[in-house]
Amino acid sequence: MTKLRAWVSAARLRTLPLSISGILTASAVAISEENFNLTICILAIITTLGFQILSNFANDYGDGVKGTDNADRVGPMRAMQSGILKAKDLKIGMIVTGALTLLIATILIFSAFGNENFLLSFIFFNLGIAAIIAAVTYTVGKKAYGYRGMGDLFVFLFFGLLGVMGCYFLFSKSLGDLIVLPAIVIGLLSAAVLNLNNMRDRLSDAKVNKNTLAVVLGGVRVKHYHTSLIIGGFSIASLYLLLKAETIFEFIPLLAFIPLFLNIIKVYKNDSPTLLDPELKKVALSTFLFSILFLITVSL
Repeated sequence: MTKLRAWVSAARLRTLPLSISGILTASAVAISEENFNLTICILAIITTLGFQILSNFANDYGDGVKGTDNADRVGPMRAMQSGILKAKDLKIGMIVTGALTLLIATILIFSAFGNENFLLSFIFFNLGIAAIIAAVTYTVGKKAYGYRGMGDLFVFLFFGLLGVMGCYFLFSKSLGDLIVLPAIVIGLLSAAVLNLNNMRDRLSDAKVNKNTLAVVLGGVRVKHYHTSLIIGGFSIASLYLLLKAETIFEFIPLLAFIPLFLNIIKVYKNDSPTLLDPELKKVALSTFLFSILFLITVSL
C-alpha cells in the first residue's frame, strides 16, 4: 500500500454517502417548501464530508495510539495499524482537515445568514466548533466518549438532529413543524451503522476496554437494540409520510427499508463477527438510498 492509498484508506470513503444523507434529507424538505438554495446545499455537503473525514482520521489515530487496532481486530486494516501512516502524519491530517472544514463552514454560515444575523452566525459557528470537537474526541484523549458507550448518542445528535435540522434551518431560517421526524430517522439509521460496526468489533474492543454500547449490552441484547433502531427509523419515517404525503408515490422512500429488514434477520442469525463487515455497507447505503428516494419523491 502506498502512502496515498493509506490516506484514502484512512478517509474511509465508504462512510461518506452516509454522512451526506442528512443534508439530502433536509434539502428535500426545503425544496418542497420552496426554501432551497443550491449554494448552501453544496457548501453543507462539503462541510459535512470534511467533518466525516476528520472523524475518520481521528478514529484511526485514537484507536491506533490506544492499541485498539491490533491483530484481534476483525475489520479492514487501518492506515496507522499498517505502519504506513504514523501518529504524527494523522495529527497533521486532522489539523489540516479541521482547519479547512471550519473555513468552509464559515463560508456556509455567511452564505446563509449574511451580515444581518450575527447571533445566528455565532450560534452556528460554535456548533461547527462543537462538531470538530466531537469528531476528534470520539476516540482521542483519556475521556474519549466512544470508549464509554456514548458514541451512538453523539451520532444520533450530530448525524440526525443537528445534521438534518441544522441544515434545514440554514435554508429556511426556521425549524418548521415536522422536520424533527426525518431528523430522527437519519439519526436512528446512522446509529444503526455505528452499532453494527461495534457489534463486529465487540469481542476485540472488550479486550482493550473500549466499552462501546455493543460491549456494554452484550451479544444478545445488542441485537435487540439494533432491531429497535431500524424499526424505530421505519416507524418515524412512516409517521412523517402519513402526515405529509399527498400521494402514494411519496411513500416510495420506505422501500429503502427492505434491505434493512433483511439486515435484521442476518444480524439475529449471525455468530461470526467477520460476516458483519459486509452488512455495514448495506445499512449505510440503504440510509443513503432513503435520502435519495426522499429527495426525488418530494421534489417531483
